[in-house]
Amino acid sequence: MPPERVHPWIDGFAARHGSFEAAGDGLVVRLVAADGALAELHVPFPPMRPGPPHVTRLVTHARAERRVGVVLVRLGGYAAGVFHGSRLVASKVGSRLVQGRTAAGGWSQQRFARRRQNQAGQAVESAVETALRVLSPHLAELDAVVFGGDRRAVDTLRADRRLAPLLALESEPFLVVPDPKLAVLRETPKLFREVRIRVVDPA
Repeated sequence: MPPERVHPWIDGFAARHGSFEAAGDGLVVRLVAADGALAELHVPFPPMRPGPPHVTRLVTHARAERRVGVVLVRLGGYAAGVFHGSRLVASKVGSRLVQGRTAAGGWSQQRFARRRQNQAGQAVESAVETALRVLSPHLAELDAVVFGGDRRAVDTLRADRRLAPLLALESEPFLVVPDPKLAVLRETPKLFREVRIRVVDPA
């Protein structure tokens, strides 16, 4: 849920379930209503500074204007960007050919597998270089870096030691997105700024 909608959502929660008590920590704010309903509001870019009032503090924390680096990787495609709030201030997207898993055209399976492995390695190398080129000039200003795309491809990316300064700033959530085109990159603030809410209705 967008941070701007959290207060109206809580008003609706109170209207449905009655008055509530709020408690929490740097990761989650919990609302326990008079009828026993429970709402857990997960803090984006944790941890949040401790102390009441919990709800107001959560909304203020979630709405803060941050500089966030985004790295999206899927096999053969990649995108990197820097956001100030929801505004994209630097970006680059690209792609590298990676053959599908099924060999064709009479190639031996081993030759096909080697070629595909080489293509995948080149694609990851291009993704790493793009992430460094786009995010490194802003490293001192970044509040967080979020990754997304395909988990296996991103895990391969993590092995590159050149990304250590960016990985040190890594924050949840992992962004589940389709092929990382520019349009997809531009929409990622909706994902990394959102407040995830879990509701448990009374028994």
